Amino acid sequence: MRDPFCDIVVCDEIVRQYLPQVRAELVSRLVCRKGISQRTVAKYMGLSPAAVSQYVSRKRGCRFIEMSPDLDDVIEKWAISLISGDGSVTICDICRCVHNNYDQNKSP
Repeated sequence: MRDPFCDIVVCDEIVRQYLPQVRAELVSRLVCRKGISQRTVAKYMGLSPAAVSQYVSRKRGCRFIEMSPDLDDVIEKWAISLISGDGSVTICDICRCVHNNYDQNKSP
């Protein structure tokens, strides 16, 4: 069954506007909290070491997004899955969290 809010236009907007901030948070957690080298994080994420450096220094993904508990949990699970190699987090998980948070903040 299709997700009631799964729409390519909405998902595309979320990926373009929110994914850089989510990546920045993920990179920060891996490098700063978990002590993993930037080079290793780059390999885990399929990014260049320069891109990881820019995320750490907040030259990329520096726009603030409200961090809901659900999104915080998904980012933590993503960090753990990158380290373990199990790949259990999908872009849909992130999209759902951002979409749910947006809907909650939009309600009167």
